[in-house]
Amino acid sequence: MNIKFDEKIPIYIQIMNYIKENIISGKLNPGDKLPSVRDMSALLKVNPNTLQRAYQELERENVTYTQRGMGTFVKEDEKMIEALKKDMAKEVIDLFIEKMKNIGFTEKEIVKIIEEKLKEDKNNG
Repeated sequence: MNIKFDEKIPIYIQIMNYIKENIISGKLNPGDKLPSVRDMSALLKVNPNTLQRAYQELERENVTYTQRGMGTFVKEDEKMIEALKKDMAKEVIDLFIEKMKNIGFTEKEIVKIIEEKLKEDKNNG
């Protein structure tokens, strides 16, 4: 388990996003237990308080739940996972569009580039 941390984004948010990506991609399934705060903080080489904050925020966002004495688990809610997937996709798309506009592309040009890339990927298999 390895996260390359970005200095511009709080570490706990990056950990949250990492866990969300693992849920969306199926690496973590509904009902799966997350590593303990102690184990995960050691793996990621971060302060346990930082990891605890990430876990608390995930629970506040209804992505996970905690059972006293048992640990933290991925919520068994397919609708939540689908909503999470859409939210993360929107974030990626928003960032992409912003960067493309910053380097001078119009919306039409962005759409054309995406269509060309999708066609290229389809042709390559």
